Formats: sequence, structure tokens, C-alpha cells
Amino acid sequence: MTEKNSCVAIYNTHTEAEEAIKELQKSGFDMKKLSIVGKDYHTEEHVVGYYSTGDRMRKWGKFGGFWGGLWGLLFGSAFFFIPGIGPLAIGGPLVSWIVGALESAVIVGGLSALGAGLFSIGIPEDSILKYEAAIKSDKFMVVAHGLAEDVMKAREILATTGADHLDTHYEAETAS
Repeated sequence: MTEKNSCVAIYNTHTEAEEAIKELQKSGFDMKKLSIVGKDYHTEEHVVGYYSTGDRMRKWGKFGGFWGGLWGLLFGSAFFFIPGIGPLAIGGPLVSWIVGALESAVIVGGLSALGAGLFSIGIPEDSILKYEAAIKSDKFMVVAHGLAEDVMKAREILATTGADHLDTHYEAETAS
């Protein structure tokens, strides 16, 4: 059984993305199969730091309360500065996919580290470029992944949350 299936929703604001995540949580969706990506903005002091112990931020950016609330719901969190995109806060398993892509040097031509992480879970390159453009324009991306039925359930829920854009990607089944 494959878990290279995903549903990607793009939201215009952090409030919309947070509401979508809360809807998934209320429905019983496995939060270990959910990631969020968004730009983080520096505070007036221009300090954004990441505290690796206990997955807590030491200095928060503009959306500190938003990210802090999500870290408790999602599995894993990180802050990356990605050239061409900027400072990103990422929560969920996408963190390990990005790190894995970076460690194995699986950077696909023309894609950022974020793109390489998405590519590693089967999202096509043309879609990745669209998602990176959305993130660059200060939107938020929610990614649900898992078995086909998990992704279908997530899509049904996310379709009711006012996403600016909603895509589903299923790994092609191969004949045995």
C-alpha cells in the first residue's frame, strides 16, 4: 500500500489555514499526516529563532501565536530560510521530507528544498512550481497525505473550508 498520495490546499490567510486544520482535527483526521507551510515574518527586532528542544520557538515572528498554536497539533516543526522564497515556518511530516531530500542531495533541477521535499512524496514538478509561487505571494499551504482513502477524506473536508486552490495527487498504481 502506498502513502504517496496527497491533497494540497492553498489559503490566502493564516486564519483560513488554521480553520482548515481545526476542521480536519475535528473530523478525526490523523494529524501525523498533515503539514502546513507559510512564510514567517520578522518581529520589529528582526529576530526569528528556532528552539530545537521541545519544538518551541524562542523568538516568534509576526505570526507567532498562529505557529505556536499549530506546533502542538502537528508532528514536527522547523524554520527554514529558502533562497528565492524566504523564511518559512513548516509543521508536520513535510519537515522530515525536506531534511531527507537535503541530506540525500535529491534536489531536483529548478526546485527549492521545499520543492524537493514535495517531489519526494510524489507531487509533480508543475504543481510544485505553482505551490512555491503561492508561498512566495504570502499564502499558506496545507498538505494532507496518506493512503488514498485518507487523502479522499481530507479533500472532502478541505473542500468545505474556502481554499483558494485545492489539488489531489495520487501515486500511479503499477501492475504486478
